[in-house]
Amino acid sequence: MNREVALDAVGTVVRLGLAAVWLTSGILKAVDPDQTYVAVRAYDVLPMAGVEVVAALLPWFEIALGVLILIGAGLRLVAALSAALLLAFIAGVVQAWARGLSIDCGCFGGGGAVAQGQTAYVQELLRDIGFIVLAAWLIVRPRTLLSLDNRGENTGRT
Repeated sequence: MNREVALDAVGTVVRLGLAAVWLTSGILKAVDPDQTYVAVRAYDVLPMAGVEVVAALLPWFEIALGVLILIGAGLRLVAALSAALLLAFIAGVVQAWARGLSIDCGCFGGGGAVAQGQTAYVQELLRDIGFIVLAAWLIVRPRTLLSLDNRGENTGRT
């Protein structure tokens, strides 16, 4: 296996992993919109109207990101949108931590207030940084196997 094919294979695993993150996160939020509202509200940064909009749209945006990444459509752009959303999530967790809020991020469903000392801010931040690394790989090298972006491409590789 040559280097390019190996990198394409690694990129495919990265692509499928990031797609799984968005699909899982979005579906878990979509099936429980009331809890998603509670999770968004717990960050205490948006007015109620903003909380309603974010809680209503976020699951579907995450699902859309997941589907587009899964099929490999517009991969560089979708990966950049993923990184931007993850940076917004990191900012939300950091501001909650800095303000002394005691919340669960609600990143994969659930969320909202938790007992003092029951937060997992460090783990949430490290996880999101890891997801940003996946997105960064796809921004830098969006070529993957079985991707719509690469359909019909004749690279001459064997």
